[in-house]
Amino acid sequence: MDVKRQTPSTKPFWQTKRLEQMTRAEWESVCDGCGLCCLIRFEDEDTGEVFATKVHCKLFDPDRCTCTDYPNRKKQVPDCIKLTPHNIDALAWMPKSCGYRRLNEGRGLADWHPLVSGDPESVHRAGVSVRGQTISELDLENPEDAVAHEAPEWDIERGV
Repeated sequence: MDVKRQTPSTKPFWQTKRLEQMTRAEWESVCDGCGLCCLIRFEDEDTGEVFATKVHCKLFDPDRCTCTDYPNRKKQVPDCIKLTPHNIDALAWMPKSCGYRRLNEGRGLADWHPLVSGDPESVHRAGVSVRGQTISELDLENPEDAVAHEAPEWDIERGV
């Protein structure tokens, strides 16, 4: 009798690779498209606490939850932070639900993450994204006015 040996299913790359081992395409696919990292943030000078606002970067498309000029974002927004496997530990303000942060902390991706669900809309249906809930920094008279739109509810873990 010829018995076929059953092999365990292949695990997805995000379960077998560390962030620094991922290809560029794999790295980019870890972004869940929530838009939380594209919000204007302020740091309290006294406490060092960083808090989010409901104001998004001028390059952010609030309907698609994507950057309108991702390849050139640093040229247009010099203080845009390019996330890398080497700086994620230093960015404590990154959303707790962020796929990069979750993987870096060894927590795995959430079920609503598009890589897990297979559906890019799952992040929006789960209520994790900021789709349709923000205002553009271009709509403010002064950039500092963003502080009046503080969003502490977006600093907690979303989609749990």
